[in-house]
Amino acid sequence: MKLKNYLTGLLLALGAVLGGCASVSPDAGPSRHAVVAAIDKVNTHWQARMPAEETPFWNVAAYHTGNIEAYRVTGNERYRRYSEAWAEHNQWMGAKSQNKANWKYNYGETDEHVLFGDWQICFQVYADLYQLDKDPRKIARAREVMEYQMSTPNKDYWWWVDGLYMVMPVMTKLYNITGNRQYLDKLHEYYSHTNSVMYSSQANLYFRDARYVYPQHKSVNGKMDFWARGNGWAFAALAKVLAELPQDDPHRAEYVERFRAMAAALLPLQQADGYWTRSLMDAAHAPGPETSGTAFFTYGLLWGINQGLLPRDRYLPAAQRGWHYLTTVAMQPDGRLGYIQPIGDRAIPGQVVDQNSTAHFGVGAFLLAGAEMVRLLDK
Repeated sequence: MKLKNYLTGLLLALGAVLGGCASVSPDAGPSRHAVVAAIDKVNTHWQARMPAEETPFWNVAAYHTGNIEAYRVTGNERYRRYSEAWAEHNQWMGAKSQNKANWKYNYGETDEHVLFGDWQICFQVYADLYQLDKDPRKIARAREVMEYQMSTPNKDYWWWVDGLYMVMPVMTKLYNITGNRQYLDKLHEYYSHTNSVMYSSQANLYFRDARYVYPQHKSVNGKMDFWARGNGWAFAALAKVLAELPQDDPHRAEYVERFRAMAAALLPLQQADGYWTRSLMDAAHAPGPETSGTAFFTYGLLWGINQGLLPRDRYLPAAQRGWHYLTTVAMQPDGRLGYIQPIGDRAIPGQVVDQNSTAHFGVGAFLLAGAEMVRLLDK
């Protein structure tokens, strides 16, 4: 009996040390408790080391899109307060120029680049926080900016694939708040332009932007070079849009078809260890694990399964392998999330991405995936 009690205690202690890691077998899948523990381990580590008072620019705002989802499945008020403090610090604004004549949407990190999507992703989070406490101040700037943008004849606002994640969900969220149909019409107009510039109907994947379209640009081995995180932005954007798009929207079937086509294209490109490499079709271009693309793909697959858009028997094993990688390789013992490719626009041969490589947007993607895993386990 003493031996039995000793062994039981040892196993419990081991479980506590592991602190929320996924099960040893990726195919078995984690428990709900383990997933919530992993979410909290990563998010607590992040929030303890990064002040809430940071910029509303894309890299930081992308973290908060994941933090809000983590709050939704855990109810942890600390998460909500952190995003609320960030939004207050930024006065519920993105780029802050008040002179519309100077507003730009080419790449730029100044306050005049109000129409550049990297300054608009924060509006997603503001809209989510508004739904929790409907103070119009929270979305006043978002409405001012987006409604001005929609009044212009331009349609090439999303000229790089990341822009899909930055702004597509803003449009559906503000539609659901305002009831203004123009948000959904312009969403489709801008999205169609992006597809005409950088979507490959042959591969059912996105090039990062017009500079990387094949055969103008190739991987080191002469293959199509599809950047993992860029496709992660697009895949996650479709999931987020479909989550809030009206069932009777005339373009819904088009978004669903694209989402399913991307899921099918991604499935055979996953590596045996659960991750996707930085260049999706050429693993040798920049070999080794990468977390941000993997987390976005895992999130999208889980979301599609949860919504009945992707067959569970076909896609769940890939999603479980992705989560297993995220929690046993990417997540470090202290909660740091590693193997996140730094800010960039492509897979770079020779770039070091290791257990110490971390970033806001990768943590946000991890939290999105964790939230969807919780929802799967709650079914």
